[in-house]
Amino acid sequence: METREKIIIIGGGFAGLQLAKTLNNKNKKVIVLDRMNHHMFQPLFYQVASGRIEPSNISFPFRKIFQQSRNTQFRMTDVKEIDTANNKVITDEAEFTYDKLIIATGCKTNFFGNKELEGKAFGMKNTQEAISIRNHVLITFEKLILEKSRSDDGNWNIVIVGSGPTGVELAGAFAEMKKDILPRDYPYMNFDHLKIILVSSTEKPLAVMSAEAQDKSEKYLKDLGVTFMSGEVVTDYDGDKVHLKSGKEIPSNNVIWAAGVTGNVVGGFPEEKLVRNRYIVDRYNKIKGYENVYAIGDIAYMETPKYPQGHPQVANVAINQAKNLGKNLLRKNPSEWNEYEYDDKGSLATIGKHRAVVDLPFIKFQGFLAWYFWMFLHLMLILSVRNKLAIFFNWMWSYINKDSSLRLIILPTKKNETLQ
Repeated sequence: METREKIIIIGGGFAGLQLAKTLNNKNKKVIVLDRMNHHMFQPLFYQVASGRIEPSNISFPFRKIFQQSRNTQFRMTDVKEIDTANNKVITDEAEFTYDKLIIATGCKTNFFGNKELEGKAFGMKNTQEAISIRNHVLITFEKLILEKSRSDDGNWNIVIVGSGPTGVELAGAFAEMKKDILPRDYPYMNFDHLKIILVSSTEKPLAVMSAEAQDKSEKYLKDLGVTFMSGEVVTDYDGDKVHLKSGKEIPSNNVIWAAGVTGNVVGGFPEEKLVRNRYIVDRYNKIKGYENVYAIGDIAYMETPKYPQGHPQVANVAINQAKNLGKNLLRKNPSEWNEYEYDDKGSLATIGKHRAVVDLPFIKFQGFLAWYFWMFLHLMLILSVRNKLAIFFNWMWSYINKDSSLRLIILPTKKNETLQ
């Protein structure tokens, strides 16, 4: 009887999950390792942070996903190191042997080595961080209504650093919250004082998109009342003030960092195997210098004729690298393996109701139609029917009433603390 090849996948993000699904119920033994017990749909984190949808709507337990699988197992554990000499993955609880290893650990927020920023500003790369942003912003307003004064200007400034899709979408969501929701929740507060400030190191938002998308998104932000600070670089944040390279300072107790990502590198590899905190891989996603270790998604650095500086760290790259590698792993003859190249399907972003920008290879459009296109595409990418329906209901309710009922402040209780 033929022994099944044992494949370990570290990480259950877009890349890791897609690879596991491609290998599902095939003649392989697959083990998925992740420090969380669920997959997260990151493009909608900003809606969790602004109280539009619940975290459970965009979170999918791995054990539910693989419930019917005959060959895939899941283990919740934190990987510490890879012992490539002995084909072992070392975690904080156990060791796992493998025949082939695929690293799909994705990215985390890049604070560029600034520990002060990292300790005081909020990132938004996982569910916990999105919930923390929601809690912190809502607690700010609860404090303000008790103080009944503007003694601390920092409470009235929500600062978002970074004008990529995450920053732009979050700024739009908070601007609509300021206009349509907060005045009804806090009828005795004057929200004219509340400022949504988007700090950008580039001259225009959405710098990776077309000029039309950049111009339109800037107009949408201004129409919503967002203060767009272009050509500004944040050098520090002490918890009270955001310090800019130009010498300007912005008082704020609510700072969200969306200005870049860096790879979640696993220990056990020499520095020369990395470029900009990403594993150097060949066209088959094999880490150079290793015969049975691969990297896919955001953590993989692959140079190709179309992308000599590596592929963009976006979900579409991760998903399609996983599909390509999965199909290759199922081929018995390595000579039949296909190289990977990214086929850019386009990009899009939304900046509030009826405001979105879409860049496709054959057409670019903005506004009402783009907004519906954005909603339809994201809804189709959600995994389960139940979650699709829940999100659709929340979106429709918000569309009709300009409101949601999801602004819950949920804080962890201390050990042995009882609720009164």
